[in-house]
Amino acid sequence: MRDDFARLRDISLAIERVQAETTAGQAAFNDDPKLQVWVLYHLQVVGEACRGLSESFRVRFSDPVWSKAIGLRNILIHHFFEIDQELVWQVVEGDPPLFRNVVESALKQVSEKAGDQGS
Repeated sequence: MRDDFARLRDISLAIERVQAETTAGQAAFNDDPKLQVWVLYHLQVVGEACRGLSESFRVRFSDPVWSKAIGLRNILIHHFFEIDQELVWQVVEGDPPLFRNVVESALKQVSEKAGDQGS
């Protein structure tokens, strides 16, 4: 079973990949169906990894980003044919930098706690 640290790394990597592949902007995203599917996949990875975070983690790091990512994942998986690419782009453009800060902060704290327990 994957632990919270591994899931946080999965989230961080998926966000990093989305940011790296969407630098050409919205027009390039709109014109490239493969990129759209690729981005949707990575957003699903983020949501699935958030869904797998332990309850104790979500209590310790209470932030609405976890439930928002899970909700987005549910929409992307269960309402695939109703996905609005404009809304997906809004998520890509607005959420990753803020979300990444939350994830990186949690990663640092979880890593430090694991290091303290190993001493």
